[in-house]
Amino acid sequence: MIPALRQDRGQAFPIYVVMVAGLLFLAFAFFAVGQASATRNGAQGAADSAALAAAQRAREELGLRFPGVLTAPGGLDDIFKDEGFVAAARDEAVSFGAKNHADLLPGGWQPHPGRTGQFEFTVTVQTQYTVGRSVIPGTEQDHAKASATAVIELRCGLPPGSGGDNAPAPPPVTITCDGQDVPVDPLPKLEKIFTVKLVD
Repeated sequence: MIPALRQDRGQAFPIYVVMVAGLLFLAFAFFAVGQASATRNGAQGAADSAALAAAQRAREELGLRFPGVLTAPGGLDDIFKDEGFVAAARDEAVSFGAKNHADLLPGGWQPHPGRTGQFEFTVTVQTQYTVGRSVIPGTEQDHAKASATAVIELRCGLPPGSGGDNAPAPPPVTITCDGQDVPVDPLPKLEKIFTVKLVD
């Protein structure tokens, strides 16, 4: 009887080895999936921050021209037409991408007008780092890519009779922001004039 037990144990040992090897492979595979997920999350975070940084920098640039636009012939309707603010916004997107270990891809910078009173910045980045070595072949060369779009939206308008008639107008005393009259002297904070947010 004893020899039979020893024989059974001998036959079971290879099964245990296979089971342990399988469990180890699964563990490494889950780890590889986690690495890939972390890399994708890093890319998305970099894209989000780059797009938001671009829109925020655009808000700063537009804030400098805002007082002059109040008396321009086109009024606030023209605030996004001169896209001189775009270059500074791109520099900010590149900078924030790099801070998050990601680079703008060729063609990954797409500034464009949105709906009326809006301007959008779409950014596509690629991580500087890779997924890393894993049991899945080729991951050590894989970078993650992600895109994000941020919008800057004008929250204010001119009172009736101020600008917009192709002729310079006298400086307005107030502007209307979110349905409320707001004095222009001193000029409201930029957050009151422009909204910056990520969009899907």
